Amino acid sequence: MKIALVVKSKKSADIYEEIRRYTEYLDKRGINVVIEASMADAVNSGLVRFKDRIPGDVDTIVVFGGDGTFLWAIRLMAEQDIPIIGVNIGGLGFLTEITMDELYTVTDLVISGSAVYEKRMRLRVQVMDNSTPMITYDVLNDAVITKGTIARMILLKTSVDHNYLTTYKADGLIMATSTGSTAYSMASGGPIVYPTTDTIILAPISPHTLTNRPIVLSSEAVVEVELESDEKDVVITLDGQVSRPVKKENRIVVSKSPHYTTVIKSPFRNYFEILREKLKWGER
Repeated sequence: MKIALVVKSKKSADIYEEIRRYTEYLDKRGINVVIEASMADAVNSGLVRFKDRIPGDVDTIVVFGGDGTFLWAIRLMAEQDIPIIGVNIGGLGFLTEITMDELYTVTDLVISGSAVYEKRMRLRVQVMDNSTPMITYDVLNDAVITKGTIARMILLKTSVDHNYLTTYKADGLIMATSTGSTAYSMASGGPIVYPTTDTIILAPISPHTLTNRPIVLSSEAVVEVELESDEKDVVITLDGQVSRPVKKENRIVVSKSPHYTTVIKSPFRNYFEILREKLKWGER
């Protein structure tokens, strides 16, 4: 078995020491370990390194950090579907839901074949120039179209399955998965959707028309968005990791990706416990 480690930078020496102990534990279990190159020296300089892409022969990825680090690991994985353990360094996360103390138990479950796996849908996002894709990117959380530096609303003509939906006059538009429903979409008034539900969520950001509410679509829907306003610095941001400019002549096409992300579940808490803890439900 081979495990890849992805570690958030700029953490304390104590965290690196904990991860170093974890690598020693894996070595004693006969597990091969590789690590993202930028953090190899801080954690364990003797480990095999990789850069830009997680090797295809890796069986499991362990991410140490927050949800942003988890999404970075998705980017390093590209189209591969390698099961991921998300270890939160700091506050409990929606994606990184396992604590450092719990990691050893979860790893034992993976090694023994007893771990619980959960499939999460991704979105395929294409920025088109006429009929030619300029970029194609798969996201786990969301794709967000926003205006740049000037606080001015933009016009986004939106269709679903070639049927005109509306032209949003708003600060932007979020196109999210159910996994991403607890990220930017939720902050913009979008619904919380159970993460294994295959859906596409459209959530306008500060819409000019207050009746433009978020909408949940079938995962089989194809969403097309065109910029109708003459703005020069509109961008699309993909999983908070990559941004690309959007021009008036472009068309953004969003659909269900053929690729899923596999998350290794915590045996210590369920999704509703995470919601209560993160969102402070029931507290006074």
